[in-house]
Amino acid sequence: MSDHHQAPPDHLVINVQRRDDPVSLVTEADAFASSRTYGKIVVRGPLFGIAEQRRGERPRWRLLTDMETGYPQDARDELNSHLWFKAKDETNDPRERRVLLDAVARLETEPLNELTVGDTRYRVVRADEFARTGEGRLEPPRPTDVDSEGWDTQPRTPSTTKGFVVDHAAAVGLTEGLDRMGLVPVSYTSERFPPDVLADSQRALRTHPGLVLLPVVFRVMERKEKSWSMASSQHPTPQDARRSLVQYLKTMLPLTGEVDEQEAAVYARAVDAFTRRVRPNELKVRGRRFEIARIERMMRIGPAGPEGPRRSDVDDQEPTKIHPSMDEWGNIDYSE
Repeated sequence: MSDHHQAPPDHLVINVQRRDDPVSLVTEADAFASSRTYGKIVVRGPLFGIAEQRRGERPRWRLLTDMETGYPQDARDELNSHLWFKAKDETNDPRERRVLLDAVARLETEPLNELTVGDTRYRVVRADEFARTGEGRLEPPRPTDVDSEGWDTQPRTPSTTKGFVVDHAAAVGLTEGLDRMGLVPVSYTSERFPPDVLADSQRALRTHPGLVLLPVVFRVMERKEKSWSMASSQHPTPQDARRSLVQYLKTMLPLTGEVDEQEAAVYARAVDAFTRRVRPNELKVRGRRFEIARIERMMRIGPAGPEGPRRSDVDDQEPTKIHPSMDEWGNIDYSE
């Protein structure tokens, strides 16, 4: 900080504000109690997505995706689709459409991690997914986490990640501020990571010294003998994760052929018992143990904003053409 004689840059500021409203006080107390029980973290690995920065919004960025894909090229493909549909549905100006389509054409052949289109800057951004552990289990949903109701899978709960504004200097509560300060020096250390991954993780502490926590999400995890495996995608609320577990065990699993009719009936009875409980976070059936886990994601921030893919991140997919050709008048060639 001593190198900055005036106000420090935003990517080095953690703006903690005291909040005395009842909801904030309960949330802070809940987070503090949870940190005492679940005091360790397990980093699963990187996730990628797309962020945009429009004119006049610096240094803030806005997430356009759910930050769930595990590979940079998947995120580039998401940007490809975003710009193609923007050209198709959001403009009638041939010149503006041509600019968008020229960007799409580049993404079909070039592995671009940053692209400016008109007055909007797009970037492939990176975050690390992690969970807190304690007492031999992953942290379950907290009582103060926002939840949804019912067991019907439709309509889906809106994403809490899409539209999230990445603003390192935005005010946060005391517990989140302490969390961020504690996570700033975290890097990969496990021997399961190759040397180049470990080196890049250490390098990121210098190049992107800031850190932002993205909205919490929830996954169904299956407890194995010495580890956990993911049994669902990310969900915005615990109940959405519970619904996905119910749908998988009662509807999808019998269709896979992995269980016979008798076993399927056992799973169905276990699911029925699960749904009769109030906000259940664990289901045991046929020697298997499923848990609803609270998942967090940390995004490193540097002077120019969110971190992009690292050289050591797995990135062996090639760009490709995703959508049919379109001209600047909006005509689409479906014959390709």
